Amino acid sequence: MVKRQKTHENEVHHVELLEGIEDTCGGIVVDMIKPMEPGNFIIALRASISQWKEQGRKAIWIKLPIMLVNLVEPAVKEGFQYHHAEPGYLMLVNWLPVSAPRLPVNASHRVGIGALVVNHDQEVLVVQEKKGKLKNNGVWKLPTGVVNEGEDISAAAIREVKEETGIETRFLEVLAFRQSHKAFFEKSDLFFVCKMQPLSFDVQKQDSEIEAAKWMPLEEYAAQPFVQNNESFNLVSKICLATENDRYTGFSPLPTITAFSAKEIYLYFNHQYLSKIIVPTR
Repeated sequence: MVKRQKTHENEVHHVELLEGIEDTCGGIVVDMIKPMEPGNFIIALRASISQWKEQGRKAIWIKLPIMLVNLVEPAVKEGFQYHHAEPGYLMLVNWLPVSAPRLPVNASHRVGIGALVVNHDQEVLVVQEKKGKLKNNGVWKLPTGVVNEGEDISAAAIREVKEETGIETRFLEVLAFRQSHKAFFEKSDLFFVCKMQPLSFDVQKQDSEIEAAKWMPLEEYAAQPFVQNNESFNLVSKICLATENDRYTGFSPLPTITAFSAKEIYLYFNHQYLSKIIVPTR
């Protein structure tokens, strides 16, 4: 779109406005793709903001790919702030009204998993890490890892066990989860303890991150001094023992469809008490 903009009393020149699309909250998202000189960018940005204000827009988002980093400084000088960044782009936002901003916050949590894998001999799959706080201290722990973007908890647990130990598994249920704050990059952390059924038994450890991996009697794992003296580890070990003795049931996934995007998601709940009244949809 081209807009006429006065520069002097008898001079008018044409300004090409920035192209943007409306988001779900009535704001505007500008996805910058083509290179621009900072001076031309400022002129186009000011003219665009003027029009968006007339339209009653409130939040203006600018997505800058890493190749257009030269536009960050002029955007900030025009009132934009950092919102979040990914490897390939930086997202800036400007709240136009004088009222307090009502913007969605950046992602606040990282999600991790710990995998309880127990074989028919009541042995649990454990590892010793080469990195992290537990390296070089002889502690045997459950395989753990981080859930990737766009990855389900169940899929992440299967992947992490395979990567660290070579063991194929089937996801059964979430036994417990905990939340902590100010963890990684000042974000909060959600950690899910997942029960897995082993489908193979020959351990082949990952050399880059894992010092050792093996099957260990569940009681021996729970009796480790580190586990006994650490409240959260101790509670998890007790949950592990209880679930293997059929005294505790966690949350199993049921595939379902979201109401807004028609995407398939998993609903985790305790099937033990609802299996008689819930009929699987697939």
